[in-house]
Amino acid sequence: MRFPGRFFLLTGFALACAPAVQPNGMQSVVTDRLYFGRKTADSLSVTDSVWTVFLNEVVSPGLPSGFSFWVAEGEWRGSDGRSHQEPSFVLEVVHPPRSASVDSAILGIIAEYKRRFRQQSVLRVVTGARASF
Repeated sequence: MRFPGRFFLLTGFALACAPAVQPNGMQSVVTDRLYFGRKTADSLSVTDSVWTVFLNEVVSPGLPSGFSFWVAEGEWRGSDGRSHQEPSFVLEVVHPPRSASVDSAILGIIAEYKRRFRQQSVLRVVTGARASF
């Protein structure tokens, strides 16, 4: 009768030491969402065709595992206190946590967009999530 007690004790200890299994095959990921404004001064400087070139020359080589993007409309308040509306592109990248190569690529994409299109900033939002593929 002592054997079952030891069995449960050893099984419980082994389970406590094992890594947590994510339900439904989910794994931890990080989502980076980047917001790229399309205007310089009051004109639309980043057209759809220019964006396509930027994707082909900068984004695709930097993020070979993939990404998603879509067209959006944004609004923000300037330093003058006035609301400004601006068409935008949103780029989303889902990747493993602590991926130095992806982080470096994203920083490079942001820097090149700002340089190439004379933008003051690119909004970057980073969130933790779980995903299954």
